[in-house]
Amino acid sequence: MFKRTLFTHEHELFRDTVRKFIEREIAPYHAQWEHDGIVPRDLWIKAGEAGMLCCTVPEEFGGLGLDYLFDVVVFEEMARSGFTGPGFLIHCDLVATYIKGFGTEEQKARWLPKMVSGEAIGSLGMTEPHAGSDLKAIRTRAVRDGDDFVINGQKVFISNGQLCDVLVLATKTDGDAGGKGVTLFLVDTSLPGFKRGTNLEKLGMKAQDTSELFFEDLRVPASAMLGKEGEGFKLMMTKLAQERLAQAIRSATVSEHLVAMTVDYTANRKAFGTTIGAMQNTQFKLAELHAEAVIGRVFTDHCITKFMNGELDEVDAAIAKMWLSNLHCKIADECLQLFGGWGYMWEYPISRAFADARIVKIAGGSIEVMKLIIGRSLFGRVQGHEKVKPIAKSDDADAVQKRLAG
Repeated sequence: MFKRTLFTHEHELFRDTVRKFIEREIAPYHAQWEHDGIVPRDLWIKAGEAGMLCCTVPEEFGGLGLDYLFDVVVFEEMARSGFTGPGFLIHCDLVATYIKGFGTEEQKARWLPKMVSGEAIGSLGMTEPHAGSDLKAIRTRAVRDGDDFVINGQKVFISNGQLCDVLVLATKTDGDAGGKGVTLFLVDTSLPGFKRGTNLEKLGMKAQDTSELFFEDLRVPASAMLGKEGEGFKLMMTKLAQERLAQAIRSATVSEHLVAMTVDYTANRKAFGTTIGAMQNTQFKLAELHAEAVIGRVFTDHCITKFMNGELDEVDAAIAKMWLSNLHCKIADECLQLFGGWGYMWEYPISRAFADARIVKIAGGSIEVMKLIIGRSLFGRVQGHEKVKPIAKSDDADAVQKRLAG
């Protein structure tokens, strides 16, 4: 049996704390939250008190200053539980990471302590009705007016959108500059001009609020800019590998869990005078899925190690995201089949896992975009008569931006 070696005794003690928190504070209520389409704000406060939010934030900003594996433990245990309502991953791995990596000292001091405690919930405002994976095509505009910027536009499919207090918002400050015209802002959602739209009804992940957001003459100070004007696309590029790694971590964990769940079910479900698990087809099918899940886990852990060493590049992250997303959906589908008619019933976790799985081929960059990144790394990209060399691990963020932006 494959044995993981990434985690220390301290990580495993923390894992036990996270599991107990999920059993106590999430499991009894999640079904109701699925009906409500949202989780209560006090869950975030409780998670903060348990030390589960933004584990890597330095002590000077209210965090514990722990290594990335403590965040991984939270992501894995939430994924293993099957409870998809709390948007902790977005809050911790994306929003806090942007602020910690690119924010000013004042921005960090204002937002990070509250994000660690759960008092302020973070969200990422990038996707628009006409711009998903193609972030250079966003239309939300930020126009300078003295010491302020005035923002107008719309975002869609924004996780934590109904609850968020701080939003990392991608805007266009120069509509003619392509990727170099993108600028990020930290938006305080209590400001006039910020409006929450519909809490969208989704195929899966029904307890996680996912919203439309609108900006109508929203005025923010220039000090709310995250990074420099025109650097937003470059900053987003530097964080895409981490975002895709988090997606792979989730898919690897769910894949393992669904195989184990199906083994338990088929070992006890009887048909034709025996158990389903005793039938050769069942054993062969689960043997294949288990082997693929182990392979996926090994590569995911390899990518985690590379990330912690500062060596994870966009190509390996794309490989992990693509392969694990496909595997996640495949396992959810084939394991549901072994549950028969009961697998189609919403009361069974495998049914909810099947519905929740489909987003992983889209979120964090579609499968097609992952193939594009991987393919370019193999062959380069022809522009007229000039062949662009593959993106190398040693390239800096500017080079990556130029090659992917075209």
